[in-house]
Amino acid sequence: MATVSTPSVAADAAPFALPQSWTLGDLQRHLGGIPIDRVRLFPLPGTGTADDTETVQRDGERLCELVDGVLVEKPMGTLESLVAMEVAFALRRYLEDHPLGVVLGADGLLQIGPKLVRGPDVSFISWEKFPGRTLPTDRVWAVVPDLVVEVLSPGNTQAEMERKVTDYLSAGTHVVWIIDPATRTALAHTASAAGVGKALLTADDRLTATALLPGLSIPVSTVLR
Repeated sequence: MATVSTPSVAADAAPFALPQSWTLGDLQRHLGGIPIDRVRLFPLPGTGTADDTETVQRDGERLCELVDGVLVEKPMGTLESLVAMEVAFALRRYLEDHPLGVVLGADGLLQIGPKLVRGPDVSFISWEKFPGRTLPTDRVWAVVPDLVVEVLSPGNTQAEMERKVTDYLSAGTHVVWIIDPATRTALAHTASAAGVGKALLTADDRLTATALLPGLSIPVSTVLR
């Protein structure tokens, strides 16, 4: 059974409760209009926990996220995995010279709120989140990532991705990169005291996170080669 480390501030907020009057259509719309075959009926929608996400992963089934207590299968194809690995490799090389934190892949599940567990395709978490630089031994970490990378799959919807960006930024993530292999573009969301900035990047641009990871510069063309 999964155990969850000390919850973040975001995880202490009141969880969303599914209205008893909802239909499957209402639930589907709430989850961003995703294909209904990505929604698991066990445990009953609204009652899922971080333990359930870990159990599905441990049993070798599809990788699932937990959204308001609903287990939702995460679509991930070979191309998306390749793009995610390119970004993760670039981040790992940067961290060899700038040991600021750790990088996780899509199976690195993170509880970022009540009844909310995400598995970013790539995530960076600074050492500041780990007192004494001691990593949790829990299967699901209750830690908000500082930087998140999501690679679009054909099964993703725009509303679903907008919800993900909102979830991350509301929890305290500083930078969110949404990479679209189909259009060879990336959408960079950056949170600051002035608000959230959003920039559309093409293959001629670079992925940067100046305030978080000074000097990091990843060509979009390299990620999508």
